Amino acid sequence: MRAARRERYGTPEVIRIEDVAVPTPADDELLIRVHAATVSRTDCALLSASPFIMRFMTGLRMPRTKTLGTDFAGRVEAIGARIRSFAVGDHVWGINDLGAGSHAEYLVISGGDSVARMPAGLSFEDAAACIEGAWYAHSVIERAALKKGGRVLINGATGAIGSALLQMSVHLGATVTAVGNAKNLELLRSLGADRVIDYEQADFTRDDQLYDYVFDTVGRSTFGACKRLLTPRGVYVSSEPGPGWQNPFLAVITPALGGKRVVFPVPTDRKAFLEVMGRLVAERHFRPIIDRTVTLDAIQEAYAYVASGQKTGNVVLKFAE
Repeated sequence: MRAARRERYGTPEVIRIEDVAVPTPADDELLIRVHAATVSRTDCALLSASPFIMRFMTGLRMPRTKTLGTDFAGRVEAIGARIRSFAVGDHVWGINDLGAGSHAEYLVISGGDSVARMPAGLSFEDAAACIEGAWYAHSVIERAALKKGGRVLINGATGAIGSALLQMSVHLGATVTAVGNAKNLELLRSLGADRVIDYEQADFTRDDQLYDYVFDTVGRSTFGACKRLLTPRGVYVSSEPGPGWQNPFLAVITPALGGKRVVFPVPTDRKAFLEVMGRLVAERHFRPIIDRTVTLDAIQEAYAYVASGQKTGNVVLKFAE
């Protein structure tokens, strides 16, 4: 099988397309033919091992997992002897943020891991675009305890996390102001934003409205800069640790002080998320946003594009049917 692999941490230039053996599933594993995956910010972080602390989970000197990719949608090709909850031919999706090896034509995953049947009628490409960014968005909503009627501002609302967070917030009954670039303002409105801000024309941190929640899905702001936007008991969440890793520290300190506070979006259970997303998709409360679809031969360019921060929604990697 063909797979996107790397022997060391680095930039997209270290990625190589290699021919490797199709893995054999153990008794408790599934063999999945991958039909689609995404190239995400998580993938870029795993490629470069940035921030450095990631290496304590992925390999200090070199990556433990050589094949790239964290999410997938595909078909079960074989099952281990102890597998009872899946069958050959099932269409499944899943995620492992520390590496699923899904930028390859086949992968193996434990039947008890973060894998589930896909919603009926969903294409593999659309399924892949419903996973990684949406999982982080779901984590933000869960950790921030978003309430119906809340006033929400989302910075970076056109990315994979941001576009998912926008739709989930609207579904929960929030009033959303979405920040994005000029070319995507109509997209943000179509996803349910009540108000949009063009970041190329205005600094959202100088907005004159107050919000119960400020969600920065690209990590370009700070609590200090956004504090003035928050209501007296408002919540600030960033997708990044912030300068000097201040956000995890503030998430511990600010709740004890009362008033405005920082919440750090520790990811929620992946398998439980797949159930939630399955319902949202089946009930048509969620629309996956795809910027472009690429093949394995364009994997280096895909990683470079995602790392540039210019994508809208998801970059999908498609394998031959």
